[in-house]
Amino acid sequence: MFGIGKKTTLPDRDRALPGRPTPIEVPETHFVNGNAIKGPFDPALRTAVFGLGCFWGAERRFWETEGVWSTAAGYAAGFTPNPTYEEVCSGGTGHTEVVLVVYDPSIVSYEDLLTVFWESHDPTQGMRQGNDVGTQYRSGIYSDDPGERRVAERSRDRYQSALGRAGHGPITTEILPLGEFYYAEDYHQQYLAKNPGGYCGIGGTGVSCPTGLAADEPAA
Repeated sequence: MFGIGKKTTLPDRDRALPGRPTPIEVPETHFVNGNAIKGPFDPALRTAVFGLGCFWGAERRFWETEGVWSTAAGYAAGFTPNPTYEEVCSGGTGHTEVVLVVYDPSIVSYEDLLTVFWESHDPTQGMRQGNDVGTQYRSGIYSDDPGERRVAERSRDRYQSALGRAGHGPITTEILPLGEFYYAEDYHQQYLAKNPGGYCGIGGTGVSCPTGLAADEPAA
């Protein structure tokens, strides 16, 4: 149903794969640091969700960031409940590969995480990252906090200016409410720690993200 030609086109909700009611089973703890990868988390911690291409390399970028307490690979921004990796890769779910980032805001800020996000991939490539092609590789920032989305939008605009000066095209990153985060299968979690020589398709543009982003505005 979803051949190569469909992999770069998002499905309509009513044509998305049906999925399943049962969540994918995942380990309780992070392979690298031993912290929990599923909540509830300590109230002092916060979470963020980013899509920046293949989640194997993307997850590593974040667990290596100081102040990040835990990470998990997963799927978001689509329609299919509890999808499998094969279903996501088919283009029939609408989901993109994402990383759940659990962080301590007293050590690393949301703006700092946005800098890691922008500098770790090429956000101008639409439904792809390098040789990885498909809707599951699109760039995205997902948050149910309107203030965080405004911060993300301002950071996008600043990074667009920097990219433009360096000769890059328009940013295609989607900035949307999170909706549901679905955990990916066990073997995807902290994949590059379990498989140090494994594939990593993550690579930035070489353009630095401007720092000192404007502080969040209070909600109206």
